[in-house]
Amino acid sequence: MSRRMGVSLLAGASLAALMLSAAGARAQQRVAAADTSSGATAVEEVVVTAQRKREAAQTVPIAISAFSAKSLQVQKIEGGPDLLKAIPNVSFTKTNFSGYNLTIRGIGTQAISAATDPGVSVNFNGTALIRNRLFEQEFLDVERVEVLRGPQGTLYGRNATAGAVNVISAKPTGIFEGELKGEVGTYGDRRVSGFLNLPVIGDKLDVRVAGSWTKRDGFSFNSITGDAIDGRDLYTFRTTVGFKPNDRIKAYFVWEHFNEDDNRTRSTKQLCTHDPGLSSIGGLTITDPVARAFTSQGCQNATLYSQDAYGTPNGLSIPFLLGGSLAGQLGFAPGRHGPLVTLINPIDPYGNLMQSPSLREIASQFDPVYRARSDVLEFNADWQIADHLTLTSQTAYNQDHYFSQEDYNRFNTVPGIFNDSQGLKSILGGVPAPNITPGGVYCDPQLGCSSSIVGLDQSSANSRQWSQEFRLSSSFDGPLNFSVGGNYLYYKTLENYYVFFNVLSALAQARGIGNYSADLTHCNSPLTGQQVTVTPTSNFGCIYIDPNPLDKINTLGHNYYVNINPYRVSSTAGFGEVYYKLTPKVKFTAGFRYTDDNKTLTPIPTQVLLSSFTGGTTDGGFPVQPDLKLHWGAVTGRFGVDWTPDLSFTSQTLIYAFYNRGYKGGGQNPPGIGYATEGPGGGPPLIIPTAFPPTFQPEYVNAFEVGAKNTLLGGRLVLNGDAFFYDYKGYQVSQIESNTAINENFNAHIWGAELESVFNATRHLRFNATFGYQGSRLADGSKSIDVMDRTQGNPDYIVFKPNPLAPNNCVVSAAYVAYEIEQSRASGQGDQSRFPSICPGTFLSITPPPPFDPAQVFPNGGVGFFADLSGHELPNQPHTTVSFGADYTLDLPAGWNATLHGDIYHQASSWARVYQDPIDRLNAWTNINLSLVVARPASGLQVEVYVKNLLNSSPITGAFINSDNTALTTNVFTLDPRIIGGILTKRF
Repeated sequence: MSRRMGVSLLAGASLAALMLSAAGARAQQRVAAADTSSGATAVEEVVVTAQRKREAAQTVPIAISAFSAKSLQVQKIEGGPDLLKAIPNVSFTKTNFSGYNLTIRGIGTQAISAATDPGVSVNFNGTALIRNRLFEQEFLDVERVEVLRGPQGTLYGRNATAGAVNVISAKPTGIFEGELKGEVGTYGDRRVSGFLNLPVIGDKLDVRVAGSWTKRDGFSFNSITGDAIDGRDLYTFRTTVGFKPNDRIKAYFVWEHFNEDDNRTRSTKQLCTHDPGLSSIGGLTITDPVARAFTSQGCQNATLYSQDAYGTPNGLSIPFLLGGSLAGQLGFAPGRHGPLVTLINPIDPYGNLMQSPSLREIASQFDPVYRARSDVLEFNADWQIADHLTLTSQTAYNQDHYFSQEDYNRFNTVPGIFNDSQGLKSILGGVPAPNITPGGVYCDPQLGCSSSIVGLDQSSANSRQWSQEFRLSSSFDGPLNFSVGGNYLYYKTLENYYVFFNVLSALAQARGIGNYSADLTHCNSPLTGQQVTVTPTSNFGCIYIDPNPLDKINTLGHNYYVNINPYRVSSTAGFGEVYYKLTPKVKFTAGFRYTDDNKTLTPIPTQVLLSSFTGGTTDGGFPVQPDLKLHWGAVTGRFGVDWTPDLSFTSQTLIYAFYNRGYKGGGQNPPGIGYATEGPGGGPPLIIPTAFPPTFQPEYVNAFEVGAKNTLLGGRLVLNGDAFFYDYKGYQVSQIESNTAINENFNAHIWGAELESVFNATRHLRFNATFGYQGSRLADGSKSIDVMDRTQGNPDYIVFKPNPLAPNNCVVSAAYVAYEIEQSRASGQGDQSRFPSICPGTFLSITPPPPFDPAQVFPNGGVGFFADLSGHELPNQPHTTVSFGADYTLDLPAGWNATLHGDIYHQASSWARVYQDPIDRLNAWTNINLSLVVARPASGLQVEVYVKNLLNSSPITGAFINSDNTALTTNVFTLDPRIIGGILTKRF
């Protein structure tokens, strides 16, 4: 989209908002007399603090959706994921590493790194929380929720390039009151919540306590264990102390504690369209399954919506399985000239089985484990230092911990992957071979004993945040007012991610890669030829295997993958915003902010299956590299004008036009693999990894927006509209390469328009509706390597499997592979005999002989061809979102009333990644909810029955593609199923 088109859209949408308002002029005249008879009331006015001061939402020149406690209840918005149903151009999905992606106008958090900042600033009582549970726990005793769309470059500052969410908890009211609520529902759902407000010293000191507890069975089913999974067992409690010693000072202290201990899943289902590998190369027929596995990605680049997507990967193509079937050795079979027996039986460990076609059923040897807890402490105070000047202090501390385990693959496996080591002769001669896999069963120190492949991943983090902000704001009667301030934030976290596979531990014990010992602590040293004891600090060229069980690992083993990320950030900012009334109806706003970010990440490279002999830097443990320190300083702000004209056809109108400048910091990519820079004895390195940049750049956005907010029909109709155009620089997007997340930056244009409306048709009938349209376009020249399509459809090249110690697939010319097959056949060897040496970058790699040119044989060093992303759309950005809701209230005898509510939400299709491959397509989906509330306000009694997700739909809301060396499977995420429940509430 050109800049001229963006400007045209802005102008057209601003006119459209006024035309829609004008369309109500004659309607307002027709219903003027009917208003009195119908008894219809004005739409509820929600007071917000979007500009850090209390204002009616309709008077704020920002695209904002605000929900009072009442509207949250009526629309069944119970937590963060439900917000998308009531806000235009918003999408939400869970993500792979215990997180979520809230996207506003196409901007969210697509990067993966401990140093990644969120694109949407999530605030609790006005304080931004980098790590938060606001989108996992239900809203508890809130006064309101505000969602600001568009960059908030001045008052919310850093990390608000998409917008901001502000959850305002209910504060003490000065009167004795309370509420108790009990809820039951399907899936064994049980919830209890409530609050109690206690005046302590007149109007000087008040205490409000609130709490909730939720327990339910899982929404999904594990067919192997027979258990329901993805359940909930969590609670929250909050204490708020209000202090008002005099008319000029008002302060609140808030402590909120959250705890969860259940089997919540990070991702329930893993999808894959099986890739059998090539049956011919360069005209040569390939029949051997091992040879074909070298040309298989594991999973095809195919749609997630076909029956084939519920297949399993070609597990034999996984490098550590493929390599283990060739290089991992157990010993010689009995007899004078018994053949060599390898560790891995060259079969597909997943058996090309099909999965259940339900997104809510998995086949896992482990039930998920999920634990989380957090504490948020806030002290906010307002001091009116003069009649028209208020000094505000906001102090906050947050401590957060989470721990999650689940099966890595979540589909069934077949037995027989390990060959039997009993009775074999040692490769070293003279003695029996180490009995590593007796009876074809391997006993992994972390995962237990099995004859099948077993995998598990674990994600955990511990974080702390402290922040302080001071603001001075004015409320003069004259034309000029201001808000100035400064803040400081310090955040520290340690994020760890582990992947365990029993095959990795077995390879660490077998000959060829590992220690060749049945004892986890012993090794036949390849450097000395002697039997030695292996420790985390030894240097015998042996792989240290962590002997401890899963719950007591020492984090030093090279028999599993671990990515350790110590990270901290300190950020200081100064800001100011000036409001000047040019006329009583026209106001000019100018805001500036300077943010200074300092980020430090300690790189700790991974060392899975590496030792000082096999290309690593150590036998055990993970050497710490020097801190990687980054610094950015950025100026942001906003400029604009708003106008409140007196129009004959509206009760109130606000028209605004603004320019906003936003910024989000860059960061450090997670560390990659710690290969040694030289081989044993000072020779050339055994592995030469693909080089990726250690850092990624910040994001900047120049945003232009126009809008109109209108109140019509005597306050019964609210109709708001806006249009926007973004010039976005450096949008951060991640994918898994080299066993880690690589974050890239892309430039893009984004545009769209939004409508929101609430209409009280009569005293009994209320409607609400939203509509969002948005589009985006990556800049010309945007490019990236697509791990699902490294050849970019070039028929002269094929994807090929690397050495088991190398992480990525490589791309090689088909003609060269055919040449190597012919050479193998000519020497009487199997087709695959030279395959481990084909991919570049390892000590086994061979240089293609003339007439082959290595630069042509291996495009871009073997990583493949760049995908041209020019004109592609941003991920998780549906073109349209539409919602519609209706409430009808019927008066009943004895002071009772009944309200029937229904709402429908529709989200158009979108893409999961920037590449727009078949596998990236996310289909459109619709969600319908119903509820019936019967209440007697005078008694404080209310009974509600509801149905959420009436159609029991299971749309794929997001997708995450795993690494090359685990077959490029796709983790998918979906909504909660249909839930039927009832709630009994008593207020007093």
